[in-house]
Amino acid sequence: MSEWWTYSLSDFLLFSPRTYYRLFELYNLAIWPAQLLALALGVLILALLRPGPVWKGRVVATVLAACWLWVAWAYFLERYETINWAASYFAFGFAVEALLVLWIGVAYGLWFGPLSHLTGRAGLAIFLFALGAQPLIGPLLGRPWTQAEVFGIVPDPTAIATLGILLTAKGRARWELLAIPVIWCVISSLTLWTMGSPDAPMPALFACLAVLLAMWKPARGACGSHDPSERMRDVAT
Repeated sequence: MSEWWTYSLSDFLLFSPRTYYRLFELYNLAIWPAQLLALALGVLILALLRPGPVWKGRVVATVLAACWLWVAWAYFLERYETINWAASYFAFGFAVEALLVLWIGVAYGLWFGPLSHLTGRAGLAIFLFALGAQPLIGPLLGRPWTQAEVFGIVPDPTAIATLGILLTAKGRARWELLAIPVIWCVISSLTLWTMGSPDAPMPALFACLAVLLAMWKPARGACGSHDPSERMRDVAT
């Protein structure tokens, strides 16, 4: 029997790259045209990432939680579990994130301010990448359009978009909401790396960038909290 240190990550991979990407294709074909609805919800979130009453943040949180729940059930439990026994654990993590977003975002509200600071602009750029650019990466790398990864439908763009949204929110960094998207991005990069995918570093790089920006945000006061009187006016609105 070989010693444990002779194994590499690829030895623990339960599926081939062809099987992995074929899963996306079958999934996309089965749920079409849900992708169009998901993109429309992403555009709705984009329209709400600006200063305004607290209901905007609650709508964003509700939509985002629904996306995480959808991925937990429709992707992980219904599809990914057929090729990876760990899918149920990933589904649990995504469901926990959905509940946290719903609890914190709806009960307390996510507040969005002017995107004049670096953290806010970077968060917006990350969200726009996940929404509009990430579905193009697969086709640009030679994979068919039916294997495109869309926000709200599959894990990677959903997690990356969430990191961007949380960076645009005012107030302190929400580490309780950032943790699961960051962990998933690292897991995804490791999976892609073992398959030799050229886009393997991307999720982990976004996770590192989000962590650095979140650490810098409260220190520099990039996203100040609402003035109490302003908060009461927003709630009343």
